[in-house]
Amino acid sequence: MPDSPTLPGSDPDLDLVHRVRSGETQLFELLMRRHNQRLFRVARVFAANANEAEDIMQDAYVRAFTALDQFEERARFSTWLTRIAINEALARCRRRRANTYDDVEQLMDTAHSPDDLASSAEVRRLLESAIAKLEEPFRLVFVLRAVEQLSVREVSECLDVEEGTVKTRYLRARATLKGVLAQHAEAIAPDLYDFHLQRCDRVVAHVMQILPP
Repeated sequence: MPDSPTLPGSDPDLDLVHRVRSGETQLFELLMRRHNQRLFRVARVFAANANEAEDIMQDAYVRAFTALDQFEERARFSTWLTRIAINEALARCRRRRANTYDDVEQLMDTAHSPDDLASSAEVRRLLESAIAKLEEPFRLVFVLRAVEQLSVREVSECLDVEEGTVKTRYLRARATLKGVLAQHAEAIAPDLYDFHLQRCDRVVAHVMQILPP
């Protein structure tokens, strides 16, 4: 599916992109800080842990910077950047075996009332573990829709699939999340995979050291 045209002025990143292309390399830091949370969440779908997600982010940013002249502005910069991060993550996955996952069912058996779970850090851990057990296409759609809260159209553009496919995969992902997790998944999802300032600063500093002056 080709990139959807972007209306003039509708992409808030374009001014920064143009200035970075013109030689203001340090402004790439602002682009990273704008998109760190999304890229971390996308990378975390594929990564075995948060440290590996950081590595994926850094590789994606370096690749995006070196290919910035190839960004044709037919889609939003954030969409283009997300695709790069997904491709980097998939390449890394092909180089290692699939992850093993925690036993979600055992954790669910120890749960208390739904009201208690909804307000606890434990339910977030349970939900992250349950999401990790989804098959990759469904896991990625769920994270982009429920966690990152992108629209169906935006997810379609990021993944280069039809909107109907996005809807189907999202419904399948929701249906697969069991019991109390399914009851609270969407309410809790926006708080998952927090990307704290310290991690943000670390990723930005590392990438800025790598980029040419």
